Amino acid sequence: MASGSSDYGYGSEARSRAVPAALRAPFDGRTWREFLYLLLSLPMAVLTFVYAVAMLSLGVGLLITFLGVPVLGAALAGCRGLGVVERARARALLRVRVAEPEPVGSRRRRSGKSGLIAWVGALLKSGTSWRHALYAIVHFPWAVFAFVVALTFWVYGWATLTYPLWHWVIPRYTDAPGIQLFDDGKDRSFYIDTPFEVAATSAIGVLIVLAAPWLIRGLASVDRLLVSALLGPSRLETRVWELESDRGTVVDTAAADLRRIERDLHDGAQARLVALAMDLGLAKEKLLEDPDAAARMVDEAHGEVKLALQELRDLARGIHPAILTDRGLGPALSALAARCTVPVTVVVDLPARPAPAIEGIAYFTVSELLQNISKHSGAHSGAHRAAVDVWRSEDRMMLQVTDDGQGGAGTGQGSGLAGLAERLDAVDGLLVVVSPPGGPTTVTAELPWWG
Repeated sequence: MASGSSDYGYGSEARSRAVPAALRAPFDGRTWREFLYLLLSLPMAVLTFVYAVAMLSLGVGLLITFLGVPVLGAALAGCRGLGVVERARARALLRVRVAEPEPVGSRRRRSGKSGLIAWVGALLKSGTSWRHALYAIVHFPWAVFAFVVALTFWVYGWATLTYPLWHWVIPRYTDAPGIQLFDDGKDRSFYIDTPFEVAATSAIGVLIVLAAPWLIRGLASVDRLLVSALLGPSRLETRVWELESDRGTVVDTAAADLRRIERDLHDGAQARLVALAMDLGLAKEKLLEDPDAAARMVDEAHGEVKLALQELRDLARGIHPAILTDRGLGPALSALAARCTVPVTVVVDLPARPAPAIEGIAYFTVSELLQNISKHSGAHSGAHRAAVDVWRSEDRMMLQVTDDGQGGAGTGQGSGLAGLAERLDAVDGLLVVVSPPGGPTTVTAELPWWG
């Protein structure tokens, strides 16, 4: 039974592919969706055109008073609202997804201003708002043209194609024998009424019906361009938006790193140095009274100094180790791998050294991932070995850290990997985690080569 069903499906698909696209086009869902889009464009274009022209004209006319500015703001806000409808219509019928432009409120929040005046000012300064108004004006004549052309070809095509089925209606309910092609005004008229003429008309209708879908698709392509170019964010605005978001991530990351360094210094080396100063003070007091006890205290202080120095070295190594600056990423990652609790294989295949900032981020990324492996090794993840691979792919640097643990890692909110993904995203990087239950876990990071 299942075999028969499968054969039927493949046979149906094969028959569908056997029909040429030119013959399928008049019945294709895309053709009817785009035709419906062109039909709906006319009433929508009339609405948006009348609104935009009336409100903008009113606003410009009132600029001699204070009322002109808020009226212009309201006009642009309305155009943006109509743009939401147009993007939704294009998404549903044209299957084109246009990104939402930057909200006006985000521009106000960045400037630190609030209130009606700030809102109107943000609207008037927004290029996106003015492009919405331009769309409302430019789209109207095009929508009229596309509506007339699409409807004419579509209706005339199907009417002439089916003329053999309904030509009997004309002589039955009128005095004409068929469709009248012309009348020269001298009692000479030409009617399509003979069998040959009816068949020829139907053949012409076939050609029109076959050509109409491609004409409709061409008209709809222009609408796609208009919607994408005028109702979505520009490349420059998108890039500025991304950079501002990345800048916020970088600032937050730097602040978090500073807090971590301060905490490590306060809880580690600083506490040891304070204890060391107290021990040396006590040793100084006992130096004359009990030299042996003072010597023991100095010996203990010497051990504390070594531990404090080791903690300071570890802290400095976590920020930007000297080996990374002096010898590059390969030796620095090998040193990291040597401190991991499981055996780690390191393979670094780079033709040259990347930008220092990218090199530092790559080192930090591998350090965090190896620390995760060390922290969760044993009973938690069961990892027994790991591998680090670094290579260059065109203008990107690729990092891959794998382990044979139990898996289940992810970049969910609040996880360490989520913070690492945000740090990479701030420099146009990418973090991909593949960690199915049962393992293994593979974390791939992608970074720009030059930063």
